[in-house]
Order: sequence, then structure tokens, then C-alpha cells
Amino acid sequence: MNRTRRRAPLALGVPAVAGLTFLVLPLLGLLVRAPWATLPRRLAEPAVLAALRLSLTTATLATVLCLVFGVPLAWLLARGSFPGRRLVRALVTVPMVLPPVVGGVALLLVFGRRGLVGGPLDAAFGVSLPFTTAGVVVAEAFVAMPFLVISVQGALRAADTRYEEAAATLGAGRWTVFRRVTLPMVAPGVAAGAVLCWARALGEFGATITFAGNFPGRTQTMPLAVYLALEQDVDAAIVLSLVLLTVSVAILAGLRDRWLGGAG
Repeated sequence: MNRTRRRAPLALGVPAVAGLTFLVLPLLGLLVRAPWATLPRRLAEPAVLAALRLSLTTATLATVLCLVFGVPLAWLLARGSFPGRRLVRALVTVPMVLPPVVGGVALLLVFGRRGLVGGPLDAAFGVSLPFTTAGVVVAEAFVAMPFLVISVQGALRAADTRYEEAAATLGAGRWTVFRRVTLPMVAPGVAAGAVLCWARALGEFGATITFAGNFPGRTQTMPLAVYLALEQDVDAAIVLSLVLLTVSVAILAGLRDRWLGGAG
């Protein structure tokens, strides 16, 4: 049995190695071409620091926004019973497969100055989201929230409901049960979803550039800075890409036990 697990058939081993090479080789190329000698200086450049600071800020705010709305939505999908629940579940996952540029266009049509929501906001309060830092947060939250919802929904389904039932039997209200019993039980799932949500928001490009633009210091996040630097300075683009690669690897390493099953 152990031999079967350790020795894969040649017909599977060859394409498996080819697939691994296909995935790893571009990352190795990034590491080989990196300007290691000038890396500290390039990382300290004002434009890089501004893009990094903006990315960290907007990704964090987008994650907070996703937590506020995503956790209740996940609870509703996991524990609620209402007509059209399957359709709602499908709609929640649409941003995961929707081309980000299409998501940006959709956001413009809703939150733009002439949009369904943006028009009344601009007319009544003078609030305009497109091409602002707030617009970056909205775009990132739109594409990242499904990762949080799916993670929390899975944790809620796996949680033992007997503890919630016992708390309700003892007289605890629904909000108290959720806050004191349910939320602590699914806290690891919420944390994992929040981290994935933050990482997705940090790497968002298409919806951001379409809805918020690419203005240095205001809407130019790290992925947008990579895109701009690629046209002017390849080494700068590589340095920025290395920062995003490092964050991605750190995220995956931290979530390995939960998302990859902890296999050795």
C-alpha cells in the first residue's frame, strides 16, 4: 500500500513533473532575474513605499468591510432557509470567476456618478467613489469577499450545532448564541477566510484599475505599480513582484494546515 502511494505510474509521473515545472519555472525566473544588489535601494524608493503603504491600507480596509458584511452573509447561507438560497450561493461566488475588468465595469455602472447608486450619492451628498482611494477599497472588497464567505460558510457547516442548541435551551438569545458560542467555534475559519480575503485584495488589479484608475499616491496599488513599472523599468517591476510573491508565499505557508490538509 505504501509502495502504491510513493511510486506513481510513469504515465502520471511525467505529466505531473511537467505541470510542476510549468508552475514553478516562472517563479524561479523571477528570482533569477531579480536585481539583488540594488534591491534594498529600490525598496526604499518613495514610489514603491507609497504603493506598498496604499496596498496594505486598502487591503486591510477591504478585509474589514468583508468581515462586516461577509460573516453575516455566510451565516445566512449556511444556517438560513429561504427561497432562492442556491441562487444566492451561486451569485456570491460569481466575483471569483468573473473577469476582474468586467467587475470594474459593473462597479462603474452601479457606483459611478451616473450609476444606480453612485448617482443619488453624488447628488445628495457629493460622494463619488470612482478614481478615489475609497474606490480601491470597494473594488478590492468586491473581488475578495467570496473567499471569506466560502471559508466561513464551510466552518459553519462543520461546526457542531449541539452547543448552540444547548445555549438556546438555557435561555440565550440568538445574538448571544452567535456571539458567545457560534463565533468562537468558527473563529479559525473566519481567520483563514480573512487572511485569504486580505491576500486577494492585496493582489487585485483589473477591477481596481477600471473602477479607481492608476493615480500614484491615491489609487496606485502594488499590482498597478508593477504594470506601470514594466513599461519603464523592468527591474523595478521585478522588485515589486518579489514583494507580492513573498506575501503570497507567507500566506500559503500560514494557511497550509487548514487549506492543504497538513499533508507532509
